[in-house]
Amino acid sequence: MTTRITVSLADHLVAHAKRAVEEGEAASVSDFVARAMQEKAAREPLGDFFEEFDKEFGPPSVEDKAWARAELARADAEMAAKEAARDAAKAARRQ
Repeated sequence: MTTRITVSLADHLVAHAKRAVEEGEAASVSDFVARAMQEKAAREPLGDFFEEFDKEFGPPSVEDKAWARAELARADAEMAAKEAARDAAKAARRQ
C-alpha cells in the first residue's frame, strides 16, 4: 500500500532526483525519494548498535575519529572523480 503526500524539497534535491530519473537510476521521482527513505530507515538500527558498542568498549578516540574522517574524505573524493568521469562520458556520447 502507498500513500500520496506532498512535500517541499530544496531545488538542488529535486534536480538530483529528476536527473536520476533521466539517467534511468529511478523509475520516477517518487521512486527515488521512496528508495532514499528506505535506505535511511535501514541505517537507523546502526545507531542502536553503535550506542551498545560505545557502552561496551567506550567511545572512539580522537585518533579513531581522525582516521575515519580521512577515510570518508578519500572515499568522497574517489566517488566524485568517478561521477565526474561518468558525467563526462555521458556528455561526450550526447555530442
